[in-house]
Amino acid sequence: MDGILLGRRTNGTADTVNDNAGSSPPPHGRPPARRVALATDRSGSAHDTELPVLVAALRARGIDATAAGWDDTGFDWAAQDAVIIRSTWEYTERLAEFLAWADRVDAVTSLHNPARVVRWNSDKRYLRELAALGVPTVPTRFIAPGDEVDLPGHGDVVVKPSVSAGARNSARYTPGQRDAARAHVRALQAAGETAMVQPYMDRIADGERALVFLDGRFSHALRKGPVLTDTGRVDNTRTPHPDLTAHVPDAAERDVAEAALAAAGVPRVYARVDLVRAADGNPVVMELELIEPDLFLTYAPGGVERFADAVARLVGAPGAP
Repeated sequence: MDGILLGRRTNGTADTVNDNAGSSPPPHGRPPARRVALATDRSGSAHDTELPVLVAALRARGIDATAAGWDDTGFDWAAQDAVIIRSTWEYTERLAEFLAWADRVDAVTSLHNPARVVRWNSDKRYLRELAALGVPTVPTRFIAPGDEVDLPGHGDVVVKPSVSAGARNSARYTPGQRDAARAHVRALQAAGETAMVQPYMDRIADGERALVFLDGRFSHALRKGPVLTDTGRVDNTRTPHPDLTAHVPDAAERDVAEAALAAAGVPRVYARVDLVRAADGNPVVMELELIEPDLFLTYAPGGVERFADAVARLVGAPGAP
């Protein structure tokens, strides 16, 4: 991460450094380089292994690229031609603050994905909207604070907050563990969160599919192993994307993923659609990731290049494909 993010902290905020700050002006007649910031945070700067690779790929395309913590109050977001939300992985714990930041940045420059998309996609109640529009989704019951805790009596269920990432505060429960499942829901309610309850999809043992789209076009896909392999306990140290392997989606998976994106009806530089097979073998949407998903770019030949090219087109960099 040298040259991108320094390890200094000021009031818990990552200090950022733009390598090109203070550099000489461009030679006469040459337009200044387009400026792009990749938004991250402390967790992202520590764990996003693709971040330095993406900054380097953008710079190779003549873009003045840097990475910056979204909560860095000293960073000049308005000076950027575009801000790409990349690995702001702590946003679920500071949602109101993060949404306010997105609104501020969206008002002064080109934010991607846009603030209205961020607000909509930050709460998984969007699944209810997708289902209402005919997109096949995992059946989901949302239980807000004050609602009656009514759980299905058969099969394993998954309980998690509607604002969550990386299986945070999520657990799987058997029919014999319904009391523990209800206690989990009530704990989320007591914390002011909406709980979501889903049937455990047994065919996730065959792998969860992650289809990645860049600039509105399919780029690549991977298959991930199941995360909630045990029952009855919350474990926030679980690996969120275990056993990654390359995957070639079939026509049904592509159709469902594209239907989800079309139903969302939002502009997007990137998107990830997570699918699982239902009991009847048909793919259904588990999540539509439009904020800060791991895009697994380095796992796919040409993935980094396609991402950098999409950003170059976005900002009109000279020589953009």
